[in-house]
Amino acid sequence: MSAEVAARAAVIAALRADGALMDGLNDLYDSEPGRASAPYGHVGECIGADWGGKDVEGREVRLTIGLRSADETPARLAGMIARIDPAIGQAQARDGWRIVTARLVRSRVARDGAGAALEWRAVIDYRLRVVREG
Repeated sequence: MSAEVAARAAVIAALRADGALMDGLNDLYDSEPGRASAPYGHVGECIGADWGGKDVEGREVRLTIGLRSADETPARLAGMIARIDPAIGQAQARDGWRIVTARLVRSRVARDGAGAALEWRAVIDYRLRVVREG
């Protein structure tokens, strides 16, 4: 399995294992859903690049986590955002790849939509460095 797919699966599993995060979401999707009811989360774009050394096969994987909330203020969204970093820190090795570092690259919070469909959204970008085990 590719490092990108393995890292993505590990992050999704770690996020789903966080009961407090999942209690605040209707669901967590693998990719942006076509139709979903807020609040929800998704793991979006995933980009890989070579990273490693002489004796280590590694990849740098950048992935995006999105959150949506239909509240008047971003307060609920802030609580969900706070759960992301600890959850990613719990991501386990998957399909021959182990996450050795996970760093927040940037995050954004904005109001999105129009009229009654206004929602708050957060986009959180992470850089994961993974190495092949074995």
